[in-house]
Amino acid sequence: MFTLTAIVEYIVVALAAALLYALCTRRLLGALQQGGYEGRAYARWTHRKGNMVYSRYILLAFLIALASLVFGICFTFAGDWAAYIALVPIPGFVAVYCVSERRALKVPLRCTRRAGRISALNALLLFIVCFALVLAANAAAFYAGAEIVAHLRYLPLAVVPILLPVLLRLAAALERPYATARNRKYVAAAREKLASAPCKKIGITGSFGKTSVKNFLAALLSERYTVVATPASYNTPVGIAKAAEGADLSAADFFLAEMGARRAGDIEELASLVAPDHCILTGVCPQHVETFGSVEAVLAEKAKLLSGTKAGGFAAVGMDENTRGLDLAALPLQCIRVGEGEAFGARNIRLSAEGAEFELMLGGEGTEVRTRLLGRHSVHDLALAAAMAHCLGIPREEIVRGIAQMGYVPHRLQPIESGGVTVLDDAYNANVEGAACALEVLRLFAGRKFAVTPGIVELGILEERENRLLGERLAGLDGVVLVGETLVLPVKEGYLAAGGDPEKLHILPTLEKAQALLAEVLQDGDTVLFLNDLPDIYS
Repeated sequence: MFTLTAIVEYIVVALAAALLYALCTRRLLGALQQGGYEGRAYARWTHRKGNMVYSRYILLAFLIALASLVFGICFTFAGDWAAYIALVPIPGFVAVYCVSERRALKVPLRCTRRAGRISALNALLLFIVCFALVLAANAAAFYAGAEIVAHLRYLPLAVVPILLPVLLRLAAALERPYATARNRKYVAAAREKLASAPCKKIGITGSFGKTSVKNFLAALLSERYTVVATPASYNTPVGIAKAAEGADLSAADFFLAEMGARRAGDIEELASLVAPDHCILTGVCPQHVETFGSVEAVLAEKAKLLSGTKAGGFAAVGMDENTRGLDLAALPLQCIRVGEGEAFGARNIRLSAEGAEFELMLGGEGTEVRTRLLGRHSVHDLALAAAMAHCLGIPREEIVRGIAQMGYVPHRLQPIESGGVTVLDDAYNANVEGAACALEVLRLFAGRKFAVTPGIVELGILEERENRLLGERLAGLDGVVLVGETLVLPVKEGYLAAGGDPEKLHILPTLEKAQALLAEVLQDGDTVLFLNDLPDIYS
């Protein structure tokens, strides 16, 4: 049993099985990555109702076990080779599983160094488990002395698929200390670079509109200045550090940093990293109540950007029912309230399917403005960007001209013409305010109107209530498609309670099936809104 030849055999078999099973964890690793490599978010996804992760792995384990059992018994005439022949189902069923999962991720796995490290640790853990099973099974066969047991001594390897979700989470936990230490050094280097850079830094946070306001402000300032802005939704310490590392800040006039927050302390950390000279708080809604616990806690965290901004700087604050209670007068900043009825903001908003017209207020003086951007929330975001640009010295005429020329932000109520059908791509919208505005815009279009949505997440105890309200807003449309298993039940209940037609409501498991349904029913002149295309971690 413990001869050199036998030990080499155990190692080879265990290593081969580990590498094969590691191929089956690509979707798991993608979901882990989308959750920020956080074990709790990943565990919620694997145990979410309707998620077939464990069911698929149990089926894979059962099929391998059954096939290996049959092969081992049927090939007993082959003598010692029967045990090796019984291993054939493992690569066969692994290949079938990998083919079936090849398009399972809506958000592709990014092959980062961290993902590579976790994959390597996962493979190592799989090898250890496989080697332990191989060693135990061979010991059992050796001491049992029965020929049939020897032929089936690798059968225990069939149970490994059931352990894959747990082993990947363990691999992520083992890698986390290294990643934390490495990221700390990376962020510290970025902090030094930002501190020594002569450019003015502007921090932008809020429950909604951060990316849009950042893009709008960058466009307005770029008329006169050199601007560096964090790309896409890079709003974490590592994301901002990456943006700073790759930019020539010595030649920039402004650095715009989008700042996201999922837990208490996030904004304080980001403000410490950037040390903003000016800041923008777009507004606060129930988004991220899931992790903060209450809207008040969300507001308290977002407001830390105000206290983390250098004294004397400008602070543009979007006025809503939550931010109106902030004591802005007590701050050592030049605070600008932005909203209807304020000296800065938008008044007399007129929305249409072609854009919006409104009166832009800058320092109490109004100017008529037109934009191709859709929705009331786009006007709100433009007003915030315009207010900050005005305070930073951009003339009113340039601001008005810039707003008129402003292009769409990708995936944020972006209209796309496709075969006579207008597609409103609002895939990145994930908050209640934006959802209400998007549906308001949808109803402005002529022809039949359809909406596709999986619901809204990260609302904590408010999730069911807000998704019922979303369902109520969907009533009256010509077609409603709810996607996935996450939050479709409260959306459906709200839709039906508001008098929605059950025959116009469809619930489908995937976005692909929703698109196939729409391809059959959509006609020229129709409009379809894709609202909040959730990543895999929430699906």
